[in-house]
Amino acid sequence: MGAPTTPVARPRGLYDREAEWDQLVAFVDDPRPRPTIGVVTGPRGHGKSFLLKALARATNGFYFSGQEAAQAETLRSLAQQYARHADLAREPHWTGWRDALLTLAVTGHGPTALVVIDGFPEVVRQSPGLPATISEVCHQLGDGPGSSSRLRLLLCGSTTPVMSRLLSASARWVDQVVEMAPLDFRQARDLWAIEDVALALRVYAVVGGSAAFRFDPAGDRPPAGFSDFDRWIRECVLSPRLPLFWKAGHLLDCVPDGVDVAACHSTVAALATSRSTPAEIADFLDRPATDVPHILSHLEARGLIHGEPDAFQPGLIHYRITEPLLAFDHAVIRPHRSDLVDADDTEIDEIWRQARTVFERDVTAPHFAQICREWAVRFAPAEILGDAPVSASSGSLPHTSGSHAAGQPAIIDVVVRGHEAGRPGPLLSIGMVSWAHPMDTLHVERLRGHLTHLAALGENVGQTRLACYGAAGFSPRLRAAEAEGEVLLVSPERLYGDGQRSRKAQEGGRP
Repeated sequence: MGAPTTPVARPRGLYDREAEWDQLVAFVDDPRPRPTIGVVTGPRGHGKSFLLKALARATNGFYFSGQEAAQAETLRSLAQQYARHADLAREPHWTGWRDALLTLAVTGHGPTALVVIDGFPEVVRQSPGLPATISEVCHQLGDGPGSSSRLRLLLCGSTTPVMSRLLSASARWVDQVVEMAPLDFRQARDLWAIEDVALALRVYAVVGGSAAFRFDPAGDRPPAGFSDFDRWIRECVLSPRLPLFWKAGHLLDCVPDGVDVAACHSTVAALATSRSTPAEIADFLDRPATDVPHILSHLEARGLIHGEPDAFQPGLIHYRITEPLLAFDHAVIRPHRSDLVDADDTEIDEIWRQARTVFERDVTAPHFAQICREWAVRFAPAEILGDAPVSASSGSLPHTSGSHAAGQPAIIDVVVRGHEAGRPGPLLSIGMVSWAHPMDTLHVERLRGHLTHLAALGENVGQTRLACYGAAGFSPRLRAAEAEGEVLLVSPERLYGDGQRSRKAQEGGRP
């Protein structure tokens, strides 16, 4: 992206986020003489607060971060910080949020108009009527005689039901929505300045695209190379003396009344061990199937998991954990937490040695498969698939007469579809993924069998390309099949753009 078109310079040290910065600056610079409201949301740890603090400094705006407290304490803290910001001789005394907002709106009369309320879900928990009060005050300021308030109010919070409800009402009273998505696997590699793609995949499987962890103590001593990965895990991730060890557990601790936090943890544990369907999760919990949808709905509303329809059986939903650290925690840390808390370095080394197989099988392998699906939709060159892909998901191949007579249905790891109005789009590609073992022509033969099966089911397979996604390499015969145009081979180097790094890796910078 080129230089910002606004006069507010993007701060040095802000990694990526050019589009989000320009959106927010344009929101503040909006010349219309009326109050406007914006919402900034996204998962925890992806730089929302850092971005908004930088914006407030650059525009002389007012930034306030709420936390768990009674309303009276929050209003006192808000008054103290506002008095310092506005250089008031005495702190204002507010009896409620209406008084506070009317005072904060004075900021909108000058050249700087920004007011940020961060931690908005926490503030709403103590003041449930706040969204309605904000709407009423902004309506009053905008419709009053001779009104010229240029209040630019930004409400920020991590993905929660509160923010979801706010977004669902956005058509009525929210003027701007900025969603801070996690950095993708390529951006995360640049952020961590990792050359080795095998190492990049494993680090991403632990901390994902959360920029905060790069500037956590765990990021002070990042792995220097592939052979240094185990040292980094032992010293920076599994050490109870560092905050990263505890962070994943906190993601599930703040739950509303009526939600079983223990069941939430066990549901995430089920997902972290490759149980992806509601039926599999109910079996893991040893609970009736009717108990599971409420738990899944809560976790999805908080942005911790995501459900996707099966590529061939849309009524079947597969869930996956969207926060990699949460998956790592429940697969690796949680089963050993009590031992790790009191362990010395030698004992941590032994625990990790035992857990390494679980990490590769239950954490990194499914994470690699998800990266392959993301690559197919977002990064694969257009000529490879023959058409613009619309979706990539996994699919459970339904049985037909005479096929797969018994046992589990075949799973196709990467099913890429194109666009077709009113029905599932044509199959652009079907692919298999292998994390730990080299791939051979046997994988292509299996894919050909699946393609014949899908044609019998009425799928549009006229342009379907077979693909093998392999992290452990490809046999010479498979390479020869690729040369003949029979199969597309996708290695980690290809996923990352043939190892080419963006300029951001050289610049560094904080998210």
